[in-house]
Amino acid sequence: MQGYSFGNGCRISLVSSDPKFDLSNPPPAQERNWLPLAMAIAVVLVAAAVVVLVFEHPRPTAKVTPISAAPDAYASSLPITGLAMSESSNLAGGKVTYLDGHIANTGARTVTGITVQVFFRDAAHEVARNDTLPLKLIRMREPYIDVEPVSAAPLTPGGGHDFRIIFDAVPPPDWDGAYPELRVIHVETK
Repeated sequence: MQGYSFGNGCRISLVSSDPKFDLSNPPPAQERNWLPLAMAIAVVLVAAAVVVLVFEHPRPTAKVTPISAAPDAYASSLPITGLAMSESSNLAGGKVTYLDGHIANTGARTVTGITVQVFFRDAAHEVARNDTLPLKLIRMREPYIDVEPVSAAPLTPGGGHDFRIIFDAVPPPDWDGAYPELRVIHVETK
C-alpha cells in the first residue's frame, strides 16, 4: 500500500490514487459568466437612484403668511370654538400634534375652502411658530379619525363641522404651552 512514513513509526496511507483526486493538477479554469453579476449590480444601482430621487426630492415648504396679514372679510362669519389639542406617536418614533375644533358658518354663502394661520407663542408672547395651512374637516371618527378638504363637504349657511389640523413638528422648543391662535386668512365661497 502506498503512503507516507514518518520517523516515529506512524504511517499515513493514501486514500485514493485516482487521477481525478490528484490535487497537484488543478482542473483547467472555466470562463466565468458575468451576466448575472452585471444584472445584479444594475438592479442595485437603479434601486439606489430611485431611493435618492424619492428622499432627496424637496418637500413643499409650508407657506408662511406675515403676522400682520389681514383676515379674510368672510372670517367673521366663521367662528371657531371647542379647541382641543392632543398628541400621538407615529411609526417613525416622532410625535404628531393635533388641534381639533369646531367651525360654524353663520354667513349667507357656502364655503368651499378655508386657509388658517396658526401662531404658537413663546413665554415672552412672541410668535415662536407661524404656519399657514388649509383647514381639513373630520370625515369620520371610527375606526380612526380621517380628514378631508372643505371642498369635499362644503359648509352651508347655518352649518358647522368639526375640523383637525395636524402638525408633524410641534411644539417649537420655546413654545409657552398655551393653545395656539387661529385666524382665518382666506375663504373660498360659492
